[in-house]
Amino acid sequence: MDHNSGKNDFARSAGKPYNADAESRASAAGVPAMAKDSREGSASAASVAFNASAIGASVTVNETAANAADSAGAGESAENVGHAAKHAHARAAGVTRMLHQIKSHVVLVIALIAAAVTCFFVPPDREYLGYFDTDTLACLFCTLAVVSALKERRFFVFLAGKIVTAFGNMRRVAFALVFVTYFGSMIMANDMALITFLPLGWYVLSSCGHEKHTAIVFVMQNVAANLGGMLTPFGNPQNLYLYSYYSIPAGEFFATMALPFAVAFVLIAATCFFIRPVPVKLTAPPASAPPLWRMIAYFVLFALSVMIVFGVIPSWICLIVVTVSLIALEPRSFLRVDYGLLLTFCAFFVFSGNLARIPAVRAALVTLVGASPLLVGTASCQVISNVPSAVLLSRFTDNYRDLLVAVNIGGLGTPVASLASLITLGEYRHRRPGTTLRYLALFSAINFSYLAVLIGTGFLNDLILP
Repeated sequence: MDHNSGKNDFARSAGKPYNADAESRASAAGVPAMAKDSREGSASAASVAFNASAIGASVTVNETAANAADSAGAGESAENVGHAAKHAHARAAGVTRMLHQIKSHVVLVIALIAAAVTCFFVPPDREYLGYFDTDTLACLFCTLAVVSALKERRFFVFLAGKIVTAFGNMRRVAFALVFVTYFGSMIMANDMALITFLPLGWYVLSSCGHEKHTAIVFVMQNVAANLGGMLTPFGNPQNLYLYSYYSIPAGEFFATMALPFAVAFVLIAATCFFIRPVPVKLTAPPASAPPLWRMIAYFVLFALSVMIVFGVIPSWICLIVVTVSLIALEPRSFLRVDYGLLLTFCAFFVFSGNLARIPAVRAALVTLVGASPLLVGTASCQVISNVPSAVLLSRFTDNYRDLLVAVNIGGLGTPVASLASLITLGEYRHRRPGTTLRYLALFSAINFSYLAVLIGTGFLNDLILP
């Protein structure tokens, strides 16, 4: 049976006639419909595919943007971390510099704190102006400025180099370094002598391979600076102050300090003999001689500064002449003046002046100093240094002879007993790091043994002098 006959039977069973032409037309019409559906399906599939591609592209773009944002954020974060590290490093460097300044000016810091504390008990008023000894401050500034000018021209290096290179073994070299400091402190103050000659000492020792002698040479230079300057009114800052404060006659000053000075000389020389005379060959290049006319001019200015001490000329005249001359000849010298020392004096002028106005403190100090200016003065130096002790105790005693000896020999002992000792300790730590304890042990042994001998000399001085 063919295909159309089957269809006719199916149509009759359904009660409907079969029309072949209609089916043909429907079939013909269905082809385009199917094509249309196919096209619509294709279009729908294409649309889905496009949308999927678009979504994928969008996701890819978003991921790329997110990755770029993350990368930018990471870069920005790294940059922020870098800036933070730089700021932290800068703060640490600032703190380190501040601590270094405090260590370098520990006496000044103590003086400022002490002055500030006393201001709570004695509020500032017009009487503060009477605390300051302007002659002492003017003389100190002028001498420091002239010495700085001489240092600018390397005069002391030239002079010391000539002395040192004339000797050929370690004992003689030590003698030369120690005694050039000893006599140098008589004219340029103990701290300035050490600032000048300690670096020279290190250069000499390192140039001949004897750095192991740095501790003994530095300790002896320190002792020499503290004790050598006690012979002259301008050799130590405390001498300058007491000489001016008490108006001590020059002859009496030298007579008072002659015996302690002589004993100190013998002690220093005897100690230097314990250094073995090992042969050395110095290779330091000689410093060129400074211009003669400049040296003459500077020594004239130095003599003018010293005249303030002896009351030959008013301090304000000397201050003007020295300042104007150095501005013209050596303006850089003002950059090397130890202004910290001047400020230390000012702070302790306030401290001692205020203490003298506190009734309970005044009564206690008068009693103590009256019992023994020599012992009390020496003990005070061990705690608050010799210059502040001179300024403080001078308000409570008229026995300037014992006080003068006390604040000179009292520079021996602890490292804080003298500004010069702190200068030496700082220089040694810079040159020989890691060996400070050895230095302090040697420093204490020599200083306290010398101090015991010189205290006995001070009492003997009282018996000898009228």
